[in-house]
Amino acid sequence: MLNQVTFIGLGLIGSSLARVIRAQGLAKKIVASSRSERTLQTALDIALIDEAYTDAAQAVANADLVVLAMPVCSTEKVLASIKHAVRPTTIITDVGSTKGNVVDAAHRVFGDVPSHFIPAHPIAGSEQSGVLAGKVDLFKGHKVIITPLAHSDKQAIQHVQQLWQAAGADVLTMTVERHDEVLAKTSHLPHFLAFSLVHALAKESQNLDIFRYAAGGFRDFTRIAGSDPTMWHDIFLANKASILNALTSFNAGVEQLKAAVETEDSEAILGILTRAQAARHHFTHMLAGTAYQKTMTTKNLQFVLEAGGTLQGNLRVAGDKSISHRSIMLGSIAEGVTEVSGFLEGEDALATLQAFRDMGVVIEGPKNGEVRIHGVGLNGLQAPPNAIYCGNSGTSMRLLSGILAAQKFDTVMTGDPSLSKRPMERIAKPLRQMGAVIQTTGEKGTPPVSIKGNQVLKAMTYDMPVASAQVKSGILLAALWAEGETVVTEPAPTRDHSERMLRGFGYDVSTEGSTIRIKGGGKLTATKIDVPADISSAAFFMVGASIAPNADIVLEHVGINPTRIGVINILKAMGGDLTIMNEREVGGEPVADIRVRSAKLKGIHIDEADVPLAIDEFPALFIAAACAEGTTVLTGAEELRVKESDRIQVMADGLITLGIDAKPTPDGMVIQGGTMGGGKIISHGDHRIAMSFAIASLRATGTIEIEDCANVATSFPNFVSLAKRAGLKIQVLEV
Repeated sequence: MLNQVTFIGLGLIGSSLARVIRAQGLAKKIVASSRSERTLQTALDIALIDEAYTDAAQAVANADLVVLAMPVCSTEKVLASIKHAVRPTTIITDVGSTKGNVVDAAHRVFGDVPSHFIPAHPIAGSEQSGVLAGKVDLFKGHKVIITPLAHSDKQAIQHVQQLWQAAGADVLTMTVERHDEVLAKTSHLPHFLAFSLVHALAKESQNLDIFRYAAGGFRDFTRIAGSDPTMWHDIFLANKASILNALTSFNAGVEQLKAAVETEDSEAILGILTRAQAARHHFTHMLAGTAYQKTMTTKNLQFVLEAGGTLQGNLRVAGDKSISHRSIMLGSIAEGVTEVSGFLEGEDALATLQAFRDMGVVIEGPKNGEVRIHGVGLNGLQAPPNAIYCGNSGTSMRLLSGILAAQKFDTVMTGDPSLSKRPMERIAKPLRQMGAVIQTTGEKGTPPVSIKGNQVLKAMTYDMPVASAQVKSGILLAALWAEGETVVTEPAPTRDHSERMLRGFGYDVSTEGSTIRIKGGGKLTATKIDVPADISSAAFFMVGASIAPNADIVLEHVGINPTRIGVINILKAMGGDLTIMNEREVGGEPVADIRVRSAKLKGIHIDEADVPLAIDEFPALFIAAACAEGTTVLTGAEELRVKESDRIQVMADGLITLGIDAKPTPDGMVIQGGTMGGGKIISHGDHRIAMSFAIASLRATGTIEIEDCANVATSFPNFVSLAKRAGLKIQVLEV
């Protein structure tokens, strides 16, 4: 522990590092100096710092460590002001994006750069600025480059390294010159170009349309033009030579491609593009070991739930994820503009949305659940710039497989660690029978999935070996491009959103019993879609209200598609008090309000006919079984073992932790109802596991801690706030 750390400047970076020091108790006292008295007062008000000075010399008088966190062009002035106040043993470091000018400033002020002066650069930030924008986890998983000099004190270097490691950063070492050269190309030049491009386009007479209909590439590239202009003004001047060198190289490349286009030199154009593509693929594969490890949500969250409570009031849960996925997919390949309301802005559905943006589709929103999709027709999709990242979404990957199998371009789909373990051969095999060329990875046929373009698909008759809405939907989507009539027969009913929504887009799909028929060569016409509340999300509150004492809730605008109501059937069979009210049809989908009240549940042998109708709801239903009187038996649900986790084993492990007799079987579970205690639950990153055990707290006798809950955002981004409002005693911790 240091006695005192002093910050000169408390913007985003400085205030974030101060939060780390405060949170981890790395210093007895945190002091700050700033030109803004308002900034200092705010920092004092939120207890971020202990003392504040407008005079930097006063602030550093007793410091063990000084962090220069102001604009880089102020470095010389600040160093001059603290030169005689700072102690010889005080470590001085900085957070600037350039290093050569910082070292030069130290030379001019001190003559020789002090051995305790250790320049550093955290490569992290956002478009937000100011003391209130700081975040304790800003540096977690990011790189920090330290650029010590030949004579730098080794212990001082170690202190600075340890500080950034405590912030969760990956600390690298580099020379000053190499740092400025690399950052000029990888950070400063992109910002230079982004500011320049947005400035130029903002002056166009049709600037509103340019920004309104800009696709994903423009959005992603120009995002950084929202950064702090003052900071980047200083950086451009401070690293002028390296930036101009990088810009000269970039301009030469642009002029070469421009000349090739002007003269219609096809060979030269193709040479430039193929070399760039090959380089991109090369580095992508080199980095694949880490790139595939990223998750769409990077924070590690823990749910902590006190025992007891009840549920009351009217609730509208998140929009249906299945329909949200399909609204983007079908809207993108339809002709015209599709308007969607009630869209689920969870990470799974957003992965699908981003995939189609990457394939050239203009999508406005989402904003408050509203999305406008400018369809490109069946033949309008473009090759994505790189691999399509599906995050944690198996629906995205399996349904996209059907669409991508018919395109003219090659594609690769990747996912997070959870998705990368899930089987994809179940969709790849039938698509290969239609003529697709698809390669999965390893013996188990998992992602990444590579699909070769420019294949001619043929219609087929396919008897599905296992009931799966995702596989069925992938085949039906591929059939849109196939020659002839495709016939799919299910062994058991699964959700039929794809068939209903295809008809909603004007495409002829016939269903006779368990057989679906569809002919290729038609077209989809844009429509309006009102996404109902997701019955899978509502299921947690159905179970919660059934097991909690004195509970009475109304779940509004819930989709009650006949292929999705297994959870209602099963809860009623267990003695649940559920009333379906205000039934209506919205956009081809049946919708209703559902009232649920406390009930004395009893154990049952779950009808296998209801299993495919409730496959995603079983984690919550297992909690209901644990609270029921008697034994509940589930069979015929082997599909649960290949979801985001092995939901049979993971739920059994969690129930046993809470004191429930739960015996997993190859295709289900046997649960003896009893009294649940408290304990620590490992969710294995599975959102439905985490939410199910959160609901269990309503009948538990002790505190339940649930690990690895970040992926709840994939399907139900406002679960915690809605649960709190309804009466759940839940806290969320970053760990």
